Amino acid sequence: MYEFDWSSIPGALPFLWEGMVISLKITFAAVVVGIVWGTLLAMMRLSAIKPLSLFAAGYVNLFRAVPLVMVLLWFFLIVPRFIEELFNIPPGVDLRLSSAMIGFALFESAYYSEIIRAGIQSVPKGQMAACSALGMTYGQAMRLVVLPQAFRNMVPLLLTQAIILFQDTSLVYVSALADFFGAAYKVGDRDGRLVELLLFAGAVYFVICFAASSLVKRLQKKYQLA
Repeated sequence: MYEFDWSSIPGALPFLWEGMVISLKITFAAVVVGIVWGTLLAMMRLSAIKPLSLFAAGYVNLFRAVPLVMVLLWFFLIVPRFIEELFNIPPGVDLRLSSAMIGFALFESAYYSEIIRAGIQSVPKGQMAACSALGMTYGQAMRLVVLPQAFRNMVPLLLTQAIILFQDTSLVYVSALADFFGAAYKVGDRDGRLVELLLFAGAVYFVICFAASSLVKRLQKKYQLA
């Protein structure tokens, strides 16, 4: 019968914390870039200009049809070389974190785009008509009237997607980047206590995501009552 031994966890906490910081950095960068780029993609997809609409639709369909782990491998193999040539960076510089951030941001933008597009379409069309009557341009109407209302409706979904993104950061393990999951795996493999470290990592993910999900549910109830 397997005997659990948790003694290696206390000594590994500093290394695990460094991994958690990497996971949070990737999550934050992907959420910020994903929402900004996703908003532009959503507006392009709703645009009457056909090339913009086709480009946005193609981008979203491409990234939603490809597994995230494959996208991360593409960026792990391609982006470092591109950045090295573009900025004349020496080959020895570690660009795995930058590659992971770019890969996650571009991938998540496709999902944020669909959330934001649905949020924009949830705003009554009469709002745009009223803006036109007041002499506003399309850009002014979107920026000042439609998007603020749409984002208010989308906040719970955007935060839920951020939680899913945080969970997915464990996939950067395929590029040998020491995120939280990767750090736990390395410590467990080194100390011969892989089961204990992975159980501990799973518990940490559960606590963080459960707490964040509870906050999102409270926020959603608050918006429904408002």
